[in-house]
Amino acid sequence: MTLEQTREDARPEAHARPGRFEMDAVLGVVAREWILYRESWRSTTFAAVVEPTLYLLAFGFGMGALVGTLAGYSYIDFLGTGIVAVSIMFQSMMPAVINTFIKRRFQHTYEGILAAPVDVREVVTGEALWLALRSAAYGCVPLLVAVGFGLRPGPWVVFVPVISFVVGFAFSLFGIWISAVIRSVRSMDYVFSGLFTPLFLMAGTFFPLTELPGWVQAGAMANPLYHAVELIRGAVFGGLEARAVLGHVAVVLVFIVVIWFLAVRQMRRRVVS
Repeated sequence: MTLEQTREDARPEAHARPGRFEMDAVLGVVAREWILYRESWRSTTFAAVVEPTLYLLAFGFGMGALVGTLAGYSYIDFLGTGIVAVSIMFQSMMPAVINTFIKRRFQHTYEGILAAPVDVREVVTGEALWLALRSAAYGCVPLLVAVGFGLRPGPWVVFVPVISFVVGFAFSLFGIWISAVIRSVRSMDYVFSGLFTPLFLMAGTFFPLTELPGWVQAGAMANPLYHAVELIRGAVFGGLEARAVLGHVAVVLVFIVVIWFLAVRQMRRRVVS
């Protein structure tokens, strides 16, 4: 084999045709992210813990003193369960948009990874899996803070980390897809202001959606974060019927399947083509 052939095989185009999906390759991507995380975990953890805690304390006690109870719960309990879902979204979707874009556009990280026997599908899945694991851990912090201030969760609260992981995986894939769609860093302003803000405001986080116009409520049904909030509140407080749980889970799982295919397709266009 000549040197030119070796270089040709090392190019990302050499792995453009997907073969068998290898879980070992996915875990290799996760292991790489874990190694990098160990170098920056202090600053990452500080931001992930302090920000949602301040939200909870400021809104919970500030608005809570005025509102008192909401939807049958004390406002800090209502808000605390909603902040869990918002924290998961921010800890998964935002790093997926920013970090994935930087690694693809400026650091050319994925070109190096794809020179190994790794496919785009495995890269996307590995990146999302890592962010889901991380966001599931950080997302439970506001819940622990709320417990410290009087929240008394029911026995189904043990499912919150599982829900957090699945929701984190969904929003990580969403962020990866967005990072492959946008063409410049400035485009992120449209994403954060035009997408992130409506998502967490129209999810029943700070107030029940029943107080909003009917057309807004109908639109919220397509918001994965709304279903995440409902699942987390249902796990913490109980009272959700099995049919409602299955409906919320079905929406999140369908979203994961659709956005996974979109993320893989768009990343392949950006990195391989």
